[in-house]
Amino acid sequence: MLRLENVTVAYGKHQALHRVSLEVAPGRTTVILGANGAGKTTLLNTIAGLVRPQPGGHILFEGRSIEAEPTHRMVAAGIALVPEGRRLFPKLTVEENLLLGAYRREARTGIARNLAFCFEAFPVLHGRRRQLAGSMSGGEQQMLAIGRALMSAPRILLVDEPSVGLAPILVSRVISKIKELKERYQLTVLMAEQNFNQATKIADRGYIIVHGKIEFEGRNTRELRENELVKKYYLGV
Repeated sequence: MLRLENVTVAYGKHQALHRVSLEVAPGRTTVILGANGAGKTTLLNTIAGLVRPQPGGHILFEGRSIEAEPTHRMVAAGIALVPEGRRLFPKLTVEENLLLGAYRREARTGIARNLAFCFEAFPVLHGRRRQLAGSMSGGEQQMLAIGRALMSAPRILLVDEPSVGLAPILVSRVISKIKELKERYQLTVLMAEQNFNQATKIADRGYIIVHGKIEFEGRNTRELRENELVKKYYLGV
């Protein structure tokens, strides 16, 4: 569904991504593991069209080259980003935040259906649909951010650091919910995360990124856990 080929991104003289190549299969969950500053957010923002890669690399979505497309075209193509830190509208209600997610033209005719889908996936949001988003807990806000992305009826969901700022028990709940969404609705998910143990609970395959470079590709959870980089940086071996 999604393939990156030799994608390089620089902020001035600083190279944030170095010839990154990866694949995301349809209906699967792929995780990008890396420490803070490794390039995970830049990678997702580049796919979403928020950051422009340097010439020479390619981003292919369902066989079509999209690296030169603006962000609104990425959204129109069915790429939805759940940004790090959630980025909600705190003074709008839960339902108003969700409705803003239905901007994509293809999603507008299905607003009622997608809203019902979000409330089914996250029952807590239905009970608090009139509550201001800024007054909710961190875990509830993360679920709202995911729900807002789902309102665009995406073909692929990009999730950036869903564990940031959450207590461990809330991290587990959010990760479990992403897994449930993928399994029940056959969503394709690309998730950037530094919490290895939580991320590998839902990963079908994964990549380790270090200083902007993909250093390892694991075709399954076992390969990720047995990799020497993982043992060194995540498992303390």
